[in-house]
Amino acid sequence: MGLLDEITKAVGGETPGGSGQEGLMDQIMGLINNPGTGGLSGLVEKFNSQGLGDAMSSWISTGENQPVSGQQMEQAFGGNMIQDIAQKLGISGADVSSGLAALLPKVIDGLTPEGKVPEGGLLDQGLDFLKNKILGR
Repeated sequence: MGLLDEITKAVGGETPGGSGQEGLMDQIMGLINNPGTGGLSGLVEKFNSQGLGDAMSSWISTGENQPVSGQQMEQAFGGNMIQDIAQKLGISGADVSSGLAALLPKVIDGLTPEGKVPEGGLLDQGLDFLKNKILGR
């Protein structure tokens, strides 16, 4: 099964206004680019504060990615944020949580190929490249 197949399965297929993986990828890009959360570094801190620092560290490192569950994604982001994303995409909160659990480790891993968090413009370039690669553009 390919990456896009995994993502599609994880987010429950098609959603109104675009494919599930594209909508969820856009939401992840928004989370990573959000100055209010501190970008990727802020996301790392959020996961650390929620007891998921080991998982996040594995995604950033050059080794194997530690899997996470949808429940852990809800723990990290909070139920309100999961529901906000679900409402935007027209899918269930459970589909958002499981989709994040499947996609976020791959996105973080792809943004950190050298085992460290990129800074500034490099992060933006990496996000654009990774989005196009994952979505087959």
